[in-house]
Amino acid sequence: MKYRSGPDPEFPYLDENQRFLFPDPRYAEGDIVAVGGNLSPGMLLSAYEQGIFPWFNPSDPVLWQSPDPRFVIFPHTLHISRSMQKVLDRRDFDITFNKDFAGVIQGCSEMERPGQGGTWITQDIIAGYTKLHRLGYAHSAESWQSGKLAGGCYGVLLGNVFCGESMFSKVSNASKAAFFTFAQHLFSEQGISFIDCQVPTDHLRSLGGAALSRAAFLRLLKEHL
Repeated sequence: MKYRSGPDPEFPYLDENQRFLFPDPRYAEGDIVAVGGNLSPGMLLSAYEQGIFPWFNPSDPVLWQSPDPRFVIFPHTLHISRSMQKVLDRRDFDITFNKDFAGVIQGCSEMERPGQGGTWITQDIIAGYTKLHRLGYAHSAESWQSGKLAGGCYGVLLGNVFCGESMFSKVSNASKAAFFTFAQHLFSEQGISFIDCQVPTDHLRSLGGAALSRAAFLRLLKEHL
């Protein structure tokens, strides 16, 4: 079957109260669970509730993925280095939450990432998550210096789980300062159980990420949603 790139305009729009049943990720042979559909609120929320998220190149159709292994950060594994703690203690950045979601997701889309030929954060992704933000599901944390956005991160909050999506920095340590401040807020004040970091990277490992099998992650997700 041949798919068009990006969201399928003929696929039904699902609002935040409608759900779509994806193929069970436990039985997927690889990371990709499904292909096609759109990025309407009901589709995105359905995916996250089932341990799936969209990740695709601009020339691809919407690819719904559930990686194995999965990376997560728990309250007890969150790791703030001594040098980063000094940055936080000095208040090198002013940190806010949900003040400039549009600026954060745009900044993430423009971030150059070694080894990647472009960005996966397309205008369709930006539109889909901006709508989730307006509905109260997608959240951002921002780092400011001299009144200018220096970095930040964003993701989706469902139940007791925060699903991290992306982060960016224009100034060294700006994204980390936003992430750590937000993570501490989520763990201590929101009472979330873990942060889903999606795929393993050395950077996420340095922040306290730990690998779980997909099956273990799906069990954990079901328990805390």
